[in-house]
Amino acid sequence: MYAAFAGSAFQTRLAYRNQVWTSFLGEAVTVLAKIAIWTAAYAGATSVDGISLAEMVTYAILSGTVLAAWDYSDMINDLGHAIKTGDIAVYLLKPLHYPLYLFAKECGNLCFWLLAIVLPVVAILGLTNGIQPPASLFHGLWFIPFWLLSFGLLFLLAMTCGLLAFWLMTTNSLEFFLTGIILFLSGSVVPLWFFPTWMAETVRFLPFAWIGYYPTAVYLGKLDVAQTLTMFAIGLFWVALLATGVALLWSKARNRITVQGG
Repeated sequence: MYAAFAGSAFQTRLAYRNQVWTSFLGEAVTVLAKIAIWTAAYAGATSVDGISLAEMVTYAILSGTVLAAWDYSDMINDLGHAIKTGDIAVYLLKPLHYPLYLFAKECGNLCFWLLAIVLPVVAILGLTNGIQPPASLFHGLWFIPFWLLSFGLLFLLAMTCGLLAFWLMTTNSLEFFLTGIILFLSGSVVPLWFFPTWMAETVRFLPFAWIGYYPTAVYLGKLDVAQTLTMFAIGLFWVALLATGVALLWSKARNRITVQGG
C-alpha cells in the first residue's frame, strides 16, 4: 500500500513538466552561486586549513544537489493546511498510519527529483566545474547509507515541526525556524571544519550535522573507517530517537483535531 503511495507521488510530479525546467535552472544557479562564493573566498589559494578549492567545489555540488534533493517545506505546509481545514480527519478514517503515508509519498517525490533534476545538474556542473571522485571505494560506498540517513533525519525533523501545528495551528513560523537551523547547523552552507572549534565540537553531535556535513565529509574522505562507522551509529541513534518522538507526537495529536473555516 505504501509503495503505491510512493509511485502515485512520482507519477503526479510527471504531470508538471514546466516545474521541472524551472527547478532545474534554479538548482543549477544556486549551486553555481555557491561555487562562485567559495572560489572568491579562496582568492587564488590552493587550500585553506587543509581543504582544497577542488574539495570545496565538490562539497558545494553535493550539498546543493544530492543532499538537498528533497524540499521539506511542501510537506510541512500541506500538513499545516490539512490540520487547519480539518482534512486531516479523513486520514484517520483510512486503514493507514499517517506519518508512514507521508514518508512513502515523500520517497516518491524524492525519487522524481533525483532522476529529473539532481542527476542532470550534477552531471553538467561536474563536467563544467569539476567534481572529485570519492576518496576511496569504502568512502564512496558509505556515502549512500549516509545520504539515506540524511533524508530520514530531515523527514523526521520536518514531521516533528509539522505535527506541532496541531497545537499552534500554523506551520509558517515552524518552517522558517527549521530552515534557519538547518542552514546554519547542518554544514550545508559552511562545512563544520570552518566553524570555531568550540562550536564545531558541539554541532557535530547534533542531528543536523548528519543532514549536510557528514555525508559529504565521508565522500571526501575526511573521516577514517572507525570514525565513519561511529558517526553512522550515532546517526542511527538520532533516527530512532526522532522516530520515537514523532510516534508520541502523532499519538497525542490525533486527539487534538480542530476544524477551522468550512
